[in-house]
Amino acid sequence: MTFRNFLRKIDDNGERYLLLPLYAMIVITIFMEVFRRFVLSYSSIWAEEVARYAFIYVSWIGASAAIKERAHIRIDLILPLVGNRARAMIMIFGDLVTIVLAVLAFWWSLESVLVSIKFGSVTHGLRISLAWFLAAVPLGFAMMLFRLVQSIIRDVSDLKAGRPIYEGKKLFD
Repeated sequence: MTFRNFLRKIDDNGERYLLLPLYAMIVITIFMEVFRRFVLSYSSIWAEEVARYAFIYVSWIGASAAIKERAHIRIDLILPLVGNRARAMIMIFGDLVTIVLAVLAFWWSLESVLVSIKFGSVTHGLRISLAWFLAAVPLGFAMMLFRLVQSIIRDVSDLKAGRPIYEGKKLFD
């Protein structure tokens, strides 16, 4: 496999490669904890934290995957009524607004990670740096920014070529 093919696989399935082990970790941890609590009458402090923080990572990585597939909830009442060019401009405008919000959110969330590192805060049960878990938010927004830029490039390319823009998958038809 060439390096280019490797990068294409990461681009096509990067979020999936991250989400699958995190989902598995959540399911296994919760299953173990339920078994331990109700069968062995013993519970751990760390299991709830592991599941909670893995879920936070799943949420932010999933948001990036949803941007890639244009799967976020949106009201597209106007889009079917306008032509391809206007539809592309509306989608690009929406992506640009989302980029502005994502940059602001990335910047503000990065501050909490830096404060956590500065003061050495740790989680209650795991006793490891809280910064590892707070980093889920800026990581998620960085991934979203990358996918938004890709989306705009794809839309501009489709617009120039006269192709219909990618509108994503519909939840209900």
